[in-house]
Parts: sequence; structure tokens; C-alpha cells
Amino acid sequence: AMPRTPAGSSQQEPDNTWRARLSSVTGTLWNYKWLVISAVAAFAALLHYGPTLILGPQVIGEVAVSADFLQTVVASGHVEAPFRVDIGVQMTGVVVDVPVKEGQTVKSGDVLIVLDDHEMQAAVAQAQGVVAQGQARLRQMIELTLPSAEQALKDKQATLINAQKLFGRITRLASDGYSTRAALDDATRALAIAKAQTREAELTVIAAKPGGSDYALAETQLDQAQASLTTAQSRLGYATIVAPRDGTLISRAVEQGSSVQPGKVLMTLSPAGDTQIAVQIDEKSLGLIVVGQKALVSADAFPKQNFPAEVVFINPGIDLQRASVEVKLRVVDPPAYLRQDMTVSVDIEIAHHPNAVIVPAGTLRDVAAGKPWVMSVVWGRATRQAVEVGIISGGKAEIVAGLSGGEILIPENNAVIKTGQRVRATAAAAVSQDIQPSKPLQRPGSEP
Repeated sequence: AMPRTPAGSSQQEPDNTWRARLSSVTGTLWNYKWLVISAVAAFAALLHYGPTLILGPQVIGEVAVSADFLQTVVASGHVEAPFRVDIGVQMTGVVVDVPVKEGQTVKSGDVLIVLDDHEMQAAVAQAQGVVAQGQARLRQMIELTLPSAEQALKDKQATLINAQKLFGRITRLASDGYSTRAALDDATRALAIAKAQTREAELTVIAAKPGGSDYALAETQLDQAQASLTTAQSRLGYATIVAPRDGTLISRAVEQGSSVQPGKVLMTLSPAGDTQIAVQIDEKSLGLIVVGQKALVSADAFPKQNFPAEVVFINPGIDLQRASVEVKLRVVDPPAYLRQDMTVSVDIEIAHHPNAVIVPAGTLRDVAAGKPWVMSVVWGRATRQAVEVGIISGGKAEIVAGLSGGEILIPENNAVIKTGQRVRATAAAAVSQDIQPSKPLQRPGSEP
């Protein structure tokens, strides 16, 4: 009979075998422990430094991109109207009505201030009466005086004819000895009187006709009366002050019942139409600004809403205190939220080059020496590449020649990488955020 195996003995034998083997391996490793440690360390070093030794160090580079390059001069200023209209009165009076409020938009001809006009209305009525008298006098001259004078002239002319005939007859009788000297003297005197009366009647007709002295006097008196009426009506018109043009009342310093007089500003009107923006440009940028340049404007109260403007005026004088020059821009279509004296930020476009090759200015080297170059990564090696630089603005530089776009450039502040050295370049993520290919550069926070 076979001897019995104790329960669990078949499981203990494999465990003992593995333990023996593990003990043997452990002992072997322990005998060669320094060799094993050296091998592990060498393998770890190969994993860590191998890519750098073979492919070069890893660097973060900047990408040369193709985009529209927009160079701007940034300034701040305020909104203003091209001019403001000060409104007052032309005569002393008492205000009876002010039908408008400060900030109200008015149209040309809208009533702004009404003065007490009772005395002026009475003066107009009196002047109208004098005009009516002058007109009646002139009509009387035409309808009565002139016809009467003409009829009197005809009568005098008939009397003159009779006197001439009588004088001729008496003269012939006297020459023949049939008339006395006294009769001849009477005929002579009658003829002279008839001539004088006829001449007087002629002068009366001439004076009564248009162009004559009496007619001219009547006309002059009528003209004077009409001038007095015009003056009275003008003074009456001064009692009602109206808006001289469309605009917005930006100030009001008068109330009903106020006693006003000439020379005092009662209201200020900001005319409707083109709005201007006045900014102070640093004197160093004066040579870059010209009339007609386009600009992008945003109000500080609405920084994400932009609107266009255009340079229309450059002050010929310099502000010595601030070393700046005043520049004014016209806003043809101002947004509804724009207010007088509102603070705004302005980007004046001084250059716009479409489809330009743009790189961060920090990648340029030896620019001051007049021989600019960049370090680009070509086939895994840092390569010196001469470039021709155009505009430098806002931390970006335009490359006129030497790059075509898409190259990865190593920044100038990376002094570790040398020309010809192998590198593993990675494009910085920030590049795509700063420059959008084929689109104009915009200031941060702005919207198209």
C-alpha cells in the first residue's frame, strides 16, 4: 500500500520552490547590486537626456504669420461738437415762458424763450397806423391831387389862350389908333397873369406826378413809416427766442419770471450733425499723423463698441506743458450713446499693409546695428536668417523680405540656443491669439 500524503502537502511544495528560486535570484542580484544600479541609472539617463543629445533641446518659438499689418497711434480724448451756440436775448425783458428742458433735442425754429411783449405789440400797432397814413396820403396824391392839378392846368391853359387872343386884338387896335393905352395895359397885365397861373399849374402837376417833389415826399414818408414798422416788428420778434438750428440743449440758465438782459448766456445749443473728437497726440508721433487718416474710436463707458472716425484737423501749435498736439477727428455717424464731453480712446491708423509677414518684435536681432536677422528653425537646426524689417508697432514687426510666413523663430531673449544647434521647436500658443491671418490687427477687447 502507498503511503498517504498529508493534507495540503501538494500546495506547500510549489510555494517552497518559488521561494527557493526568488531567494536564488535575490542573492544573485545582491551579489551584482552595483552593476544593476549602474545599469538602471544609465537607462534612466538615456531616457531623460537621449532626445536632447540626439535631437537637441526643446524650445518654445514664435511663428511668422501672414496677416494684414495695421500700425496705429493710440490716444485718449473727449467728444465735442464742431462748435456750440450760446443763446441769449437782444433786449431787456421779463421771461414769461421757457418751453424746453436741458438735454432736449430741438429743431430749427422751435421756441426756446418767450419774453413779455405787450409794449412791443403796442409799438407795432402804432407803426402800422403811421404806415396806413402814409399809404393813404400817397393814394390821395394819385387819385385826387394829381387829377385836380391836371384839371386846373387845363383851365389855366384855356385862360392863357384867351388872354393871348385879347392881347393880340388890343395890340392891333392900338396900332391903328382905335384902342386906348389903358386897354393895352390891361390886356398886357391879363396875359402876364395867365402865363404865371399856367406855369404854376404846370409845376403843381409835375410835383404831383411820380418822380415829382410832392409825390417823392409822400413816398419818403411812407418808406419811413414802413421802416419804423419793420423796426417795431423786429423788436417784437426779439421777444421770442427760437432755435437757430437743429441740435441738443446742453445747458439752461433761465426760468419763468427771470429778468434778463443782453450779453448773458441763457442756453447753450450743441448743433446736430457731424460730431468731433479732440485728442492729445504725443509730440513724437506728430510726423505720423496727416489729415484724412482713418481711426477706430471707443468710449470708455462702452469699450467693446467701436465706431469709425477721420482726422480733419491738426493744431499747428504745440502744448508746451504736455509736449503734445491737439488733433480733431470727425464722426459722420455717431452712435446714439455718444454724449458731449464723453471720454474716448482713439486708434489712428497710420499704416495698413495687407498680407504682410508679421513676427513678434522680440524675435528680431541686431536691429539697432542696421543688419537685422532672426533665428529660425530649419530642419531641426537653429539657423541665422537675414531679414528686411518694415514697420514695428505694438510689439509686432513687419518683415519685408527674408521670410514667407509659417517659420518658427527663436526669441532673442533665449541666449542658450546657438546658431547651427539642433533644437526641438514648439510654436507658442499665444501667437494665434495675437494675430489672425489675413485679418487686421485690433486692439485688445475691441470688436469689429
